[in-house]
Amino acid sequence: MSGDFRLSRRAFAGGGLLLASAQKAARAQGFAGLGMNGQGFAPVIPGRKLIFPADHGPHPEFRIEWWYVTANLTDATGSSYGAQWTLFRQAMSSGAQQRGWANQQIWMGHAAVTRADTHRFSETFARGGVGQADVEATPFHAWIDAWQMRGREGLNNGTLSPLELNAAGPDFTYTLRLETDRPLVLQGEDGYSVKSEQGQASYYYSQPYFKAAGHITIDDRPIEVTGQAWMDREWSSQPLASDQTGWDWLSLHFNGGEKLMLFRLRRTDGHSFLSGKWFSPDGNGRPIISSEIVMTPKASTGIAGRSIPTSWDIAIPSLALTISCAPVNPKCWMGTRFPYWEGPIGFSGSHNGVGYLEMTGY
Repeated sequence: MSGDFRLSRRAFAGGGLLLASAQKAARAQGFAGLGMNGQGFAPVIPGRKLIFPADHGPHPEFRIEWWYVTANLTDATGSSYGAQWTLFRQAMSSGAQQRGWANQQIWMGHAAVTRADTHRFSETFARGGVGQADVEATPFHAWIDAWQMRGREGLNNGTLSPLELNAAGPDFTYTLRLETDRPLVLQGEDGYSVKSEQGQASYYYSQPYFKAAGHITIDDRPIEVTGQAWMDREWSSQPLASDQTGWDWLSLHFNGGEKLMLFRLRRTDGHSFLSGKWFSPDGNGRPIISSEIVMTPKASTGIAGRSIPTSWDIAIPSLALTISCAPVNPKCWMGTRFPYWEGPIGFSGSHNGVGYLEMTGY
């Protein structure tokens, strides 16, 4: 397990105070300070039409955004693996974008691989404006240092396929090719995803239909893998309310080809805001409202002095869905600057399949 922090001295001088203040704000204003006031940045409002390929690229007028891929994989023996690739952008201040080292953007990358007996992760930071990290919408290319998510020849902007994904840490590497002929899907209402009763929201779309193939190397041993992958894209200026402490988020691939995204945003008073969306194999979506969702922690794992609910029962009666979710490896702790749990899961019951679970703020 590793936490790789690579940030130049000059970048640290400009960005270190932001990261330190965000850590303090994380306790008072939601996970990683995501409940901080977004004053000065662009608001998230309903009715904005998402446009591709432009929205594959960055939105510096908003405070924060991310490009997020998780993959459920198996090798030739049927053993399960997971892979994660994430690029985050956070603005230190609003206003016109400055050039070079004066640029306001801090970039952060997370990568991980998981199997039943091990979980490896790495973290890296970069400063915007100097080429260390960025995203280009056309042709699509997202990178931080040597980690890349890049469109391949013939990229279709409506499917964001095919892509090549790679990352490396001191004790792992992976390279995956992601392909699909299914269109991108819009979360929430046409990409406007509400996160609280107070109206916090993000713009949010996904590509949950990727087929993945490639290799993972752990301790210098390469493994050929295939499976399914899910990409999420979100941007906002205040994605959490100040009283929301973190979330429990699931992306589920059903054996029948359906997909399901669910999240529970926890509040300091013990209540939660729940939401989700069900997608048919052809990409048609159905919103799932809070009153339809029952998410019940079933078993917990002690990690890093915390008790983490790593197994869940999920029920959505309107879909005749009752499932139990269990992790491939309950020790999928991301000991990063803002630590969280994330790893591959399997589920069974009324429906069967695989997916990913992310839990923050514990």
